[in-house]
Amino acid sequence: MKSQIIMAFMVCLAFLILIPMAISIKDPITQPEVSDNSQDYQNSGEMTDAGLTIRLLSNGEVQNLTMEQYLVGAVGAEMPAAFELEALKAQAVALRTYVIYKQSFEKDRHSNADICSDSSCCAAWNSEDTLREKWGDDYDTYYSKILQAVNETDGLYLTYGGEPALAVFHSSSSGATEDSSQVWGTAMPYLISVKTPENEENVPGFVSSVTMTENEFMEVFKESYPEADFSAGLPDSIEGMIYDLSGRLSKITIGGIEISGTTLRSMYNLRSATITISFSGNDIVLTTSGYGHGVGMSQYGANVMAKSGSSFSDILAQYYPGTVLTKAEIQD
Repeated sequence: MKSQIIMAFMVCLAFLILIPMAISIKDPITQPEVSDNSQDYQNSGEMTDAGLTIRLLSNGEVQNLTMEQYLVGAVGAEMPAAFELEALKAQAVALRTYVIYKQSFEKDRHSNADICSDSSCCAAWNSEDTLREKWGDDYDTYYSKILQAVNETDGLYLTYGGEPALAVFHSSSSGATEDSSQVWGTAMPYLISVKTPENEENVPGFVSSVTMTENEFMEVFKESYPEADFSAGLPDSIEGMIYDLSGRLSKITIGGIEISGTTLRSMYNLRSATITISFSGNDIVLTTSGYGHGVGMSQYGANVMAKSGSSFSDILAQYYPGTVLTKAEIQD
């Protein structure tokens, strides 16, 4: 009997000892590998963006920012904060890639900075004060949303052949994006024409037009090409309209001068090179669809894809085919 009591006491003692051990022991924490699937990738550990420094030229001054600080201001400037989170994440990756590309291949573009805030040169960027003014009462909500998009893609950028890609983007396209060779004369294997889902129903101002008199049209043209011959008048002086596979105007002959669709777009300040020309009385009407140069990621297309359930990596794979999501490394 005594031995049974002793045995019971020992069992109870062991049980009491093991309870706190069982409570305190945890399963090992395994951090997820970087994945090109936004459903799998979650940021953890030390932030890569926090260790990357950007020299930004803005309003004539150079600021030293972390990649995170830069991206919040750049995403906030370049894409509507009301867009879907996955679209904002795709934008964050595109902008991070764009900066790394600039740092790698265009170091001399700005003598004392990596990138500037002029959208006609590099990419737009907004300060905290500007974002507060733009977003008003929605500032806290939109800031948190964009910060989430940046942090959940921490350090991720696109490479092609092991090198940073030129991840350019634009607002919207009409059915298809443009091949880089049609805009800049340089073909890049990941900046080719691909299908894009946005249309007039989901893009404000998707179709727009510029109307002017025939005389105004000819005067503007002759400012750039004084040798143009308009003796036949309009519309007879306009011919040879050739469209590329994306539906954009590739070439047009005006007054005997052949120019590209992108040149015509720039000359008359049109929203895109998807141009049709019509006449109404003594007026000429230039109608466009979409907005921007059309190369790379369509921002509105990205948002439509995100609304349909596409992840940021799906969006990037669509608009930058053949590129690889890569994790940036902090250099000592």
